[in-house]
Amino acid sequence: MEAQLIPVRRNKPSENSTTIIENKSVADRSNISNPKYERKPFIEANTSEVSLSHLKSDCIIPVFSKDNERTIAHTEFIEIAQECANKVFPHHHFTTPEIRVSHQIKGRVPSAIHKTAKELLDHEKTIYYERMAFMVQIPSITETINGNEVALTFGGVRAYNQENLYSRKTFEKFKFFIGFQNLVCCNMCVSSDGFAGELKVDGYETLRLKMNQILKSYHPENHIQSMQYLSEYFLSEHQFAQLIGRARLYNYLSKKEKKHIPELQLNDGQISTVARDYYQDESFCRNDNGDINLWSVYNLFTQANKSSYIDTFLERNVNAFDFSNSLVKALNGSENYHWFLS
Repeated sequence: MEAQLIPVRRNKPSENSTTIIENKSVADRSNISNPKYERKPFIEANTSEVSLSHLKSDCIIPVFSKDNERTIAHTEFIEIAQECANKVFPHHHFTTPEIRVSHQIKGRVPSAIHKTAKELLDHEKTIYYERMAFMVQIPSITETINGNEVALTFGGVRAYNQENLYSRKTFEKFKFFIGFQNLVCCNMCVSSDGFAGELKVDGYETLRLKMNQILKSYHPENHIQSMQYLSEYFLSEHQFAQLIGRARLYNYLSKKEKKHIPELQLNDGQISTVARDYYQDESFCRNDNGDINLWSVYNLFTQANKSSYIDTFLERNVNAFDFSNSLVKALNGSENYHWFLS
């Protein structure tokens, strides 16, 4: 059953409207791109981009060492996610997966055990990547928020460092999301409703089942409405300065004090990036009078979050959305949310 989408408007679209692009055949899906925007990585940090074919052809698959049972490969995770999304959105086309990896693990075949590293031939080397993140756009489902076009996007994270590969095979852990990508800056916009931080699965079918549940239960129109709402609220220069100062103090609060205020997961270096971009970012900097709307603040957060490692990236992205919404509550006078602006 296809997920419910925001209604298509056949007349001239308003600033906040959904655009359904002319459908193409499945064979054309991998060739879709949007020439209007400069392509930027959705995560940076210490990652590099690789292709699906590289993961299939050049990388080994780790096993659980005590019973030699194989793990679900990165490529299988990506392909199962595409398969699930295709069933939920059967009349839409997808982009080629953008895949970012980090922490390359090197090895060698047994026959080369006595060779030095310099003597190894290419076919005697083995590699796999401990951490992998991917995203796939559905460019035929778009919306405009505060002048920024966003496209429906799904993806996931696999981090072998969160598995115990030295034991027997057990449940494997995956992270999966569906949300939007801001095409202006390629920042990810993910809410808790479209995110599962720990999918524990015992095989392919369980993985399919759980990803299908997330895709079908996600309501893109509600997510869009919440993001549009952010653009209606503004911080003055003084309030923004107060926010940055409090954000720097936050990590030094006691656990007891943190319980009573909104959680903020960005680190000090990322807060410094937010402060810099308040003045310098071409798309989300302050207005001439120093004011900045919360949609721009939210994008400063998600832009700074690109420096996170793969295994913390999605959680911090979701937290950026929740925290931005807590600022709305603070501006509306809620006492439980005022600490960052007081």
